[in-house]
Amino acid sequence: MNAPALLEQPVEVADSPPPAARRSWRPVLWTLPPVLIVLIIAVYPITRVLAESTVTPTGRGTSVWTDVLGSEAFRKALWRTVSIAVVSTAGCLVLGTFLAVVLAFVPFRGSAVVGRLIDTVLTLPSFLVTLAFTFLYGTAGAVNALITEITGRQTPLLNFLTTPWGVIAAEITFFTPFVVRPLLGAFAQLPREQLDVAASLGASPWRVLRQVVLPEAWPAMAAGGSLVLLLTLNEFGIVLFTGAKGVLTLPAMIYTRGIVTFDLPGAAVLATVQVVLSLTLYGAYRIVFARFTSRKGH
Repeated sequence: MNAPALLEQPVEVADSPPPAARRSWRPVLWTLPPVLIVLIIAVYPITRVLAESTVTPTGRGTSVWTDVLGSEAFRKALWRTVSIAVVSTAGCLVLGTFLAVVLAFVPFRGSAVVGRLIDTVLTLPSFLVTLAFTFLYGTAGAVNALITEITGRQTPLLNFLTTPWGVIAAEITFFTPFVVRPLLGAFAQLPREQLDVAASLGASPWRVLRQVVLPEAWPAMAAGGSLVLLLTLNEFGIVLFTGAKGVLTLPAMIYTRGIVTFDLPGAAVLATVQVVLSLTLYGAYRIVFARFTSRKGH
C-alpha cells in the first residue's frame, strides 16, 4: 500500500472525556467534604433529637409535643428566656457602644490595656464571670460584707443574684465584649477626615457621634447585637451558677428534663423548640442585615 493511501484512511482515536467535563466534577468533589461535615455535626443530631421527640410509651406520636407545649411551665420558661435575652442584648448594646466610643475616640492613658482586658473576657468561660459576681455581690460577698461593716446591718443589702436581674447583670458583663470588638473594628475604618470636617463646621461631639459615627457603625452594631441575642438565648452556665432556682429558662428546662428526670422525649421537644427559635432569629437577622446593606449601597 502506498503512502497516499495510508494518509487517506481514517485514524481511530480513543474516546476520552473533554477537559471541560473533567473540570466540571472538581467543584462537586471539593463541596462533598464540607457538606458531609455539616451533615454529621449539625443535621444528624438535629434529626435524632426530632425523632426522639416523637417517642411515646406506646410507639411514636405527637402526645409528648402536646403535653410539653401545653404546659404552663413551658410558657413561663419561653417567656423568661426571651425576656432575659432581649434585656441583656439591649444592655450589651448600650454598654458596648459606650465603651467602644470611649476607647476609639477619647484618648487616655491605659486605653490599650482596657482594650486587652475586654478581649480577655472573650476567652473566659461564662461561669467564671458568674463566680466573680457571687464573690462580689452575693449575700456573703465582699460588697455586702463591706456594707455590713460600715452600716452594721444584720441582713445583706444586695440580694439580686438569684433573681432574673442577677442573670441579666452577669450576661451583660460577659457578653458586652462581643459588641465592643466589632464596633472598634468599624470605628477603625471610619475616615478621620469626616470627623475633622464635621468638627470644623461647628458640629458638637454629640452631633458628630449621632450623625457621622453611629450611621457607619450600624452594621457592626447589628452583627454584635444579633450574636449576643443568640448567645443569651441559649445561655445555660450563667443561669446555673447564679443559683437562680426560680429563673427557669428553656436551656435550664432542657437540662432538668434530660439529665435530672431523664425525660428524653420531653427534653427533645424543648431542644427542638430552642433550635427553631435560634434559627428563626438568625434568619430574621440575615434578612434585616441584607436589606440594610443594600440600602446603604444604593
